Amino acid sequence: MAHSHPSCEQDVLTLDLAVDHAVRAIPPAWPLASSVAVNPFLGQADQDLATVAARLARVAGTSVTMPRAWYRDRIADGDIEDADLSDALAAAPLALRPADLGALKAAAQVARPDAIALPTIADLAADVSGIDWPGLIAQRFGAWAAGYIDAGQALWAAPCGRGAYAAWRAVATHDLTPEIAGLAGFATHVSQSPEAPVDAVVSVAQRIGVSATAAPTYFHQMLMTLGGWAQYARYRLWQAELAGGTDATVSDFLAIRLVWEAALFDRYEKDIGARWAAVVATHALPVAATSDDVVDTILQEASERAAQRKLADTLAVPGGAEIVSRPALQAAFCIDVRSEIFRRALESVNPAIQTLGFAGFFGLRASHRRFASDVSEHRLPVLLNPGLTTCSGGANDAGADQDARLKARARRAWGRFKLAAVSSFAFVEATGPIYTGKLVIDALGLRAKPAPNDPAPRPDPALDLETRMAAAETVLRAMSLTANFAKLVILAGHGANVVNNPHASGLQCGACGGYSGEVNARLLAALLNDPKVRCSLDRKGIAIPADTLFVAALHDTTTDAVTLYSDDCVSSAHGTALDEARIWLAAAGKIARGERALRLPRGTGESSLVKRSRDWAEVRPEWALAGCKAFIAAPRSRTAGRNLEGRAFLHDYDWKGDKEFGVLELILTAPVVVASWISLQYYGSTVAPAVFGGGNKLLHNVVGGIGVVEGNGGTLRAGLPWQSVHDGERLVHEPLRLSVCIEAPREAMTAVLERHPGVRALFDNRWLSLFALDEMGRMAWRYTGDLAWAPIRQAETSPVLPEMAA
Repeated sequence: MAHSHPSCEQDVLTLDLAVDHAVRAIPPAWPLASSVAVNPFLGQADQDLATVAARLARVAGTSVTMPRAWYRDRIADGDIEDADLSDALAAAPLALRPADLGALKAAAQVARPDAIALPTIADLAADVSGIDWPGLIAQRFGAWAAGYIDAGQALWAAPCGRGAYAAWRAVATHDLTPEIAGLAGFATHVSQSPEAPVDAVVSVAQRIGVSATAAPTYFHQMLMTLGGWAQYARYRLWQAELAGGTDATVSDFLAIRLVWEAALFDRYEKDIGARWAAVVATHALPVAATSDDVVDTILQEASERAAQRKLADTLAVPGGAEIVSRPALQAAFCIDVRSEIFRRALESVNPAIQTLGFAGFFGLRASHRRFASDVSEHRLPVLLNPGLTTCSGGANDAGADQDARLKARARRAWGRFKLAAVSSFAFVEATGPIYTGKLVIDALGLRAKPAPNDPAPRPDPALDLETRMAAAETVLRAMSLTANFAKLVILAGHGANVVNNPHASGLQCGACGGYSGEVNARLLAALLNDPKVRCSLDRKGIAIPADTLFVAALHDTTTDAVTLYSDDCVSSAHGTALDEARIWLAAAGKIARGERALRLPRGTGESSLVKRSRDWAEVRPEWALAGCKAFIAAPRSRTAGRNLEGRAFLHDYDWKGDKEFGVLELILTAPVVVASWISLQYYGSTVAPAVFGGGNKLLHNVVGGIGVVEGNGGTLRAGLPWQSVHDGERLVHEPLRLSVCIEAPREAMTAVLERHPGVRALFDNRWLSLFALDEMGRMAWRYTGDLAWAPIRQAETSPVLPEMAA
């Protein structure tokens, strides 16, 4: 049956808004070279979990919480107590929630049916024809998209210069695969479709009867069926908008997917027309949570309250004493949860060592060119734009630079020769035996991969003194490091040393845009060793002793080895201090490896971790940030001596030195948001691995140089591979939304939330939980939403921070 709707200008504008809403409901996926964790619920942060559950059930057929058996087992084991369930129940909206604790427990005993997405036209057509149209669309779209978005992997690049929709039409009009499968006239249908993607969307919507009210969730569903392809296209839009522009790739992808729907509707309209009309009517209904969605959300919050209760107990235990005298060593690490284990180990080696936590880009938003490279790497959080450009090496390195470039070109030429269509076969026959030695060495993991060691990075162009001084002051104040400097201060970025791992950049520093953090650390060390900068800082009230030396380092999170870049600023007076530091760092590394080995499959001791980093068959070289559950911004003395199990982001912060709470605002709007992206990516990849997970590493093939597919084609898989959250027998990551604990006056935090509605929405809709710590570092107050706070029962008698004057 034919459908017709008025095509007035108002309808077109309404559909444009629906397209925009659908596009922004898709999370971006960064390419493999610089992949970072992304909140898969990014487009739904303005809704609560129960509502998002209803939406994603409709458009993706996925749940956003664990199966009820998972919560039931934890209730039976006593991990989730009645108080946790009662508190979560009381915090839930009145509508649809169980009447009491008994009703909630009874609901937990009943398994919920699996979520089933509304059928697409392709699903309905497959049902009546027996042909896997959704699979065929995924295969044909993936084959085209892999060439279109290729970032240098393909030897024969697809033509560029066209928009995605126009490029696809040029290919699809000559693709006979759909017609062979049974979709007669597909090439003709594509050729007769509107040339402009916007017109194609309107035309298809009118043809298949999708109203303006049905379009938002239907368009969202269309993009969800494209998986990682839509997410990578969303990344292109994200990057363009960050630079002040725009990109139409993701909306073009939507138009392409809709053309497929229209072609199938033309073919099977008589068989599916009535069922499709019912589907459209359901899409037109408002998205609303069901009682099952509410029960699941309450159970999830109860599990989080149980974890928060345990965290509160940990923080309530008296910890280590604050270091008052001059520290034997100061070492600043990234707030990454993996640093917590190493920091605790280092402090145990010598209690006079002070460690600090700060975002791993060290406040320097660098767009960096590595040695002998013209590629700009954005070594900064993906939420920000670069603030300076840097490069490795200077005029003295010109000869080495030229040699390195020639070698790189020779390697690229040789690599292309090995893979070329004609030469590849003869190459294997002629030179295969020559590679025997290399194969044996790599297979046995006999060759160590050195840490990055380019010539020292420098700003290019050079920065004037005022800019250098302002940057140094901002960073030191944000680190709460303005006094009592040690003789040696280590600034440790972090990276991961692994082989044969397409997701290697996901193990690097997220704050550095998916790159290792030594560049930013070396830049800051050079800045703080500058005598002119120190002189200027002294006038600002930050007196750095003349004998203090800042040294950059790189913490390898896979092996817990630490590389010191002491040659960047040679000082004979610090030889002994550097030797002692190396001994302490080596001892701490051994302790940290021993602790981490206990969690890793086949972890036979601390020495086994080094072998894992060189094993090209190892799918779990480390656990990265699996298990993350808390973010704590407070003086280190509040957490020192407590075993946080490598599950907490630790940011040093002393609110008493933050006069106008500018640092607090920075913490809540930058590191906390980045940490939430990490936490929620792990959460999404755990509770909804089929939709938000990266699939099985054993089946991965890199495509286009930007992502992976399972097998030889189909949907791009974004998110974390299953091996990143599961050890083969059980989940390693406990799906918990992040608990943010900050020692600061509540009024100051409330004021920040008032100024930043996007951040406030994360807390109001409980994608994050916010707690105020008291002066003893105990969790004293819980943010309850709508800028309100409530005391935590266990801490009601604790001394609390003074509130600011109104």
